[in-house]
Amino acid sequence: MKIVFLGGGNMANALIGGMLKQGFVAADIHVIDLGADARAKLSETYGVHCHASAETAPASPDVLLLAVKPQQMKEAVAPLVGRLGNAVVVSIAAGLDMAALSRWLGGHRKIVRCMPNTPALIGAGITGLCALPEVSANEREIADRVLRAVGSTVWIADEGKMDGVTAISGSGPAYVFLFIEALQQAAAELGLTPEQGRQLAIETVQGAAALAAQSSEPASLLRERVTSKGGTTEAALNVMAETGVKEGIIAGAKAAAARGQELGKLLGAS
Repeated sequence: MKIVFLGGGNMANALIGGMLKQGFVAADIHVIDLGADARAKLSETYGVHCHASAETAPASPDVLLLAVKPQQMKEAVAPLVGRLGNAVVVSIAAGLDMAALSRWLGGHRKIVRCMPNTPALIGAGITGLCALPEVSANEREIADRVLRAVGSTVWIADEGKMDGVTAISGSGPAYVFLFIEALQQAAAELGLTPEQGRQLAIETVQGAAALAAQSSEPASLLRERVTSKGGTTEAALNVMAETGVKEGIIAGAKAAAARGQELGKLLGAS
């Protein structure tokens, strides 16, 4: 299988590293990147083929993975028009819809839009994927296999819901980091050392997430089981309810989705 990456940044590095661990062959992977340092690093680290421009990269690959910034995408893909053949185009550019990509790619319709998140950098990501109708079941599986190299995948039937994916899992790590940050600050104010606060906060989040993942019960029930009547947890949750913590998280996620929709319209307007 011949795979071409357009862009060799952090997410491309994570995907390539994960793919090689999953049995993909380095000789089959090509990366187009303008940066000489990035190309040297990719070649040295993974043994993949690197190119300074699209002209020297293979035409008609099985998969073209778009890993450049959304604002740079239109200009970056222009040299690829007419060179795609029957390639499955997999985009990890946040907010950029498939109609715009198809237009910029000269009407190419075999496109899969993906929204990975930053834990993919350590192989613990979750990616939402959506495909145009012209992408076959086998081609969807190819795209899925590529993204599974850095974590789990979830397929979304309606592209209009991809802004929701961005708001929940794409932006979600920042919400979790904010929660960890708050726990660490609270620990410091309660007299614990920075090292103790960090360990307690991070491992509590990790453990709670693992418990939720292994349980078939809703998070609300798991929360209730930790909350004894008149106890310390109830006291904390009562204050959080009064200050609107849960509502703030929901409102924030909705704001992220709305902003994603706005940015998508702006990016795809040209």
